[in-house]
Amino acid sequence: MSIEVEYTKLSGISGPLIFVEGVKGVGYGEIVEIRDGSSEIRIGQTLEVDEQRAVVQVFEGTRGLSMKDMRITFVGKSLEIPVDRDMLGRVFDGLGRPIDGAPQVITDSMMNVNGLPINPWSREYPRDFIQTGISAIDGMNTLIRGQKLPIFSGSGMPHNLIAAQIARQARILSAEEEFTVIFAAMGVKFDVARFFIDSLEESGVLTHSAIFLSLADAPSIERLITPRVALTLAEHLAFNEGMHVLVILTDMTNYCESLRELSSSRGEVPSRKGYPGYLYSDLASIHERAGRLKDHKGSITQVPILTMPSDDISHPVPDLTGYITEGQIVLERELFNKGIYPPIAGLPSLSRLMKDGIGEERTRKDHAEVAAQLFAMYAKVKRIRALAAIVGEEELSELDKDYLTFGTSFEKQFLSQGYEENRSIEQTLNIGWKMLSLLPKDELYRICTEDIQRYYIPETECS
Repeated sequence: MSIEVEYTKLSGISGPLIFVEGVKGVGYGEIVEIRDGSSEIRIGQTLEVDEQRAVVQVFEGTRGLSMKDMRITFVGKSLEIPVDRDMLGRVFDGLGRPIDGAPQVITDSMMNVNGLPINPWSREYPRDFIQTGISAIDGMNTLIRGQKLPIFSGSGMPHNLIAAQIARQARILSAEEEFTVIFAAMGVKFDVARFFIDSLEESGVLTHSAIFLSLADAPSIERLITPRVALTLAEHLAFNEGMHVLVILTDMTNYCESLRELSSSRGEVPSRKGYPGYLYSDLASIHERAGRLKDHKGSITQVPILTMPSDDISHPVPDLTGYITEGQIVLERELFNKGIYPPIAGLPSLSRLMKDGIGEERTRKDHAEVAAQLFAMYAKVKRIRALAAIVGEEELSELDKDYLTFGTSFEKQFLSQGYEENRSIEQTLNIGWKMLSLLPKDELYRICTEDIQRYYIPETECS
């Protein structure tokens, strides 16, 4: 049974933090209600507790609050939100409150936004191929149901377009059910949020989607709770309702900036680039909520989006994210400048679960070989282009020139496709073979003879 205790003795306000003195029986993560002279109630959460003092973060920020009139109530439990299937088709703020003009969902189901620990033994290994309709992903960096596969982007690149296209087109070939989409925005501008809402609405996906928005003009501290609120609904839909849930989180860099701001307000010793030393574990508490459970039909697949400052993939946010997730989709500035959409880099992009979700009876028998051969050939193209920049293209061998032709065609025909274009895995692999056939059969050293005889396109047909 929860016990509510009210306090009025404060020792200070610092940024989004309130310092409460003389507390007793208060727990870490406990929800706090903050009242001032008006009737407005703000929500906060206990960040730190010792024998005499509690540090409370206020989700709506502390602007306008006065220490003189403030009353702090510890409600004796962690933050919970109502969860129900009827939340689909709705738009909420970063704390899970409706902002679409419709009333709050009435339900008896309440869930802790921090989630429940999952026994690793209860996890089901992800193996089901997800067709996104994007060749650069399906063919070479396959997304698997239950996987967490982030998009690493740079400022001004079309990561939002790619995420919207995935949300609109993603489907599991081995199941008839469509994905339920949970979209959470942290610190993004209104036009970005409006784009996702309109995109999901126009494609008919919005009716089985839920959107959580903590926009750029909202208190930055609110961004820390938004992905957890979204994942709480996702867990209910996946593990209680048996749905396949695709969770898109954007922008995780804004989330980390808020975490750095909070850490600075608490006076903690900074780590790399001012981020707190617990950045890795904090990100893990979000990303590890993806996956599948044994004896459960549903699943949670995560596609977090993060923007890399100065396109630096070694920045702490993408660097630590890469250790937690099973790969990454990296957008390349050079391809973007060439007008190629989607500008997904062929070499640094990676899906660590790809090998377990493709092949015979899942996609096609030759899938793994085609992906490996395209990767190897494109890597050689990069080396030849670097050499040509030094010695000149006229000094290259005829085979090297064929590789340059392959590289240009690969970027324009395989990687590049329209925003509305939805390619099947068969189409993707067939385009891959068309690219491979631009080079002699002797160069296809990663593909078995049987598949070369079956799929290789003679020069007359290829041209």
